[in-house]
Amino acid sequence: MMRQVQKMQADMAAAQEALANEVVEASVGGGMVKATVSGTGDLQSVSISPDVVDPDDVEMLEDLVVAAVVEAMRLAQERAAERMGGLTAGLDLGGLGGLLG
Repeated sequence: MMRQVQKMQADMAAAQEALANEVVEASVGGGMVKATVSGTGDLQSVSISPDVVDPDDVEMLEDLVVAAVVEAMRLAQERAAERMGGLTAGLDLGGLGGLLG
């Protein structure tokens, strides 16, 4: 059992490192606003098309930025859960399984 736990820890560390090197992008408003996050959910960039910049409607732009960031982070979390979930499959972790991914 101990060897299995050590292997799982090593696999999880490798998966986390791989996630940190991945890039997840989400766009909203027909591609007018894009947010890029790492696989671990760290915001890397926000790109805004000049066509969406309207000084008379800043609130819409703010909403689009928030929506793009939220969607990119959701996609990153989904990808992380997929990777981490596969590592704990088959192990009886009791109630701890939800803490790992």
